[in-house]
Amino acid sequence: MSAQPDPQSTEALLNTAVTALGGARREGQVAMAKAVTKALDSERHLAVQAGTGTGKSLAYLVPAIKHAQANKEAVIVSTATIALQRQLVNRDLPRLAEALEPVLPHKPSFAIMKGRSNYVCLNKIGRAETESEDSLIPEEDLSWLGKHVVRINEWAQDTDTGDRDDLEPGVPDLAWKQASVTAQECLGASRCPHGEECFAELAKAKAREADVVVTNHALLAIDALADTNILPEHDVVIVDEAHELDGRITAVATAEISASTLKLSAKRAGKLGAEGRDERLTELAEDWEKTLAALPEGRWEDLDESIKSQLVAVRDGLWSVRETIGRPVEGEAANDPERFAERQNLSNHLQEQHDAIVRILEVFAESDAAKQQDVVWLRRDERRSESFTALTVAPLSVAGLLNTRLFAENTVVLASATLTIGGNFDAMAASWGLSKGTWDSLDAGTPFDPRKSGILYTARHLPQPGRDGLPQETLDEIHDLVMAAGGRTLGLFSSKRAAVQATEEMRKRLPFDVLCQGDDSTGALVKKFSQSENTCLFGTLTLWQGVDVPGRSLSLVLIDRIPFPRPDDPLLQARKEAADAEGRNGFMEVAATHAALLMAQGAGRLLRSVDDRGVVAVLDNRLVTKRYGSFLRASMPNFWTTTDGEVTRGALKRLTAR
Repeated sequence: MSAQPDPQSTEALLNTAVTALGGARREGQVAMAKAVTKALDSERHLAVQAGTGTGKSLAYLVPAIKHAQANKEAVIVSTATIALQRQLVNRDLPRLAEALEPVLPHKPSFAIMKGRSNYVCLNKIGRAETESEDSLIPEEDLSWLGKHVVRINEWAQDTDTGDRDDLEPGVPDLAWKQASVTAQECLGASRCPHGEECFAELAKAKAREADVVVTNHALLAIDALADTNILPEHDVVIVDEAHELDGRITAVATAEISASTLKLSAKRAGKLGAEGRDERLTELAEDWEKTLAALPEGRWEDLDESIKSQLVAVRDGLWSVRETIGRPVEGEAANDPERFAERQNLSNHLQEQHDAIVRILEVFAESDAAKQQDVVWLRRDERRSESFTALTVAPLSVAGLLNTRLFAENTVVLASATLTIGGNFDAMAASWGLSKGTWDSLDAGTPFDPRKSGILYTARHLPQPGRDGLPQETLDEIHDLVMAAGGRTLGLFSSKRAAVQATEEMRKRLPFDVLCQGDDSTGALVKKFSQSENTCLFGTLTLWQGVDVPGRSLSLVLIDRIPFPRPDDPLLQARKEAADAEGRNGFMEVAATHAALLMAQGAGRLLRSVDDRGVVAVLDNRLVTKRYGSFLRASMPNFWTTTDGEVTRGALKRLTAR
């Protein structure tokens, strides 16, 4: 007799799940599930590219659940976007748990973990209610903000999760801040009168018992960089939307120092008895503000002695205030827990500002420049109600951090629809800090055939993009292509200026509605676009990723120019220079890789279901005239390619007539 297949093998579990969910076998999904299982069993890292329609969530969740139950330890799944978190927790995992319960030792369990500020704070809203009990403000007199806060308070009495994402409809950030606290502001479960019913603490407790814990890249980064565990004990991390990992880790590891933040810290310290040292910090902040106001934006590659002296004085001033307000007052924790928490919170905040200045000073210390790990630049934001200026410090690379804090301590699976930059995984692996010989890769493919379903059209005849906006020839090309497509166009522009220019021009010339990013929330615009077959949607970088519009509403994706990073981006330029200094090609390693990833993401908006057909039109001739063009094209789906506008417009007209 032949041996019976193991009912708990990955393939058998996947088949059980797919059958229960009413799906069909997908070879790419099976190959990915087996590769993930092998990675977890052999403790080798894995990078997986799985195109739209592969079913990658199921392909990693099944092995993750199997591993978690066998090892009695949670598997962490990290995503970049809220949308994917919701999909996993509200749809994929509940259905998968039901499907696999009959064939596993116990029903798969899962939980979601977010930062504390995502949960309503019962202590904060309780205090607010106590403070306003006697005011008896008539409902009609409540402010716009107050009405939102009242709705949060009412919802907090009924919700089981306290999770902001479960509040429908949502509320503005300003209102939510009135009902939540950050980790630094929290009293701590042992001191808080609501500690036992705290939503954030309940979420943590649930996560400790779960097979799969869903979180985000930012919290994953905080957990990796912190000296204490934020996430439950784990030995496996699955990073979905892994193309975003570098950027999200960089954001968490970036710090800044501004005069306004320093003055606010001094003001808070004054209320806690800073013994006059708050006044000294205020003076230092005002001097610092005057100094920064006279300096241009951009990267700092050396440090003037007078500025260095100011930074040292601010650093010491911060530490002096911290030492003063950080001294615990006898009995304060019990008698006035809020004041005790404020003291702890401000102490942590002052420490962060102090450490940011230490990092900045270390960049310019008299030591081997090759050992410097950070980049420093001055950032000015004029879009705020008043000009905001900050000195920013960010890691030159996060590869070392990831190598020692993530990959050295866990088996990591990295998945995305776009990981093969220039045709292979090497660029992404280098940015993550994956050591050679420690990882494997798999391109699980896609159920689509890009060469039969899509055309990549490069408008070779157009002038090379410049800095003076879109030329008339390019606007004419946009008009002709959109007309041939019958609307149905997603326009991806490299700048807001270009998107607005194209929108204004096309609204004059086209018989179709043209939506522009900024007219409404991005989600509302995408929904309207997807429901209106002849509509166009134009926008910038947030539309290049995550827009999922299958069907006849989208037949044409327009890309106005290759999205190279801005030449004044201090961090990316520093990375380019560092690569050049080590004898590598900085342009290809940084600028071209940055552009290739976005081109792959943008082109990926076209084919979202097996029946989709259409055109990706690139209005930048450098895609076919420059040597790096082949690298960019190799990063995009393998469409049929042409530079013939007549052929392209003819194909679009035929699609419109279907």
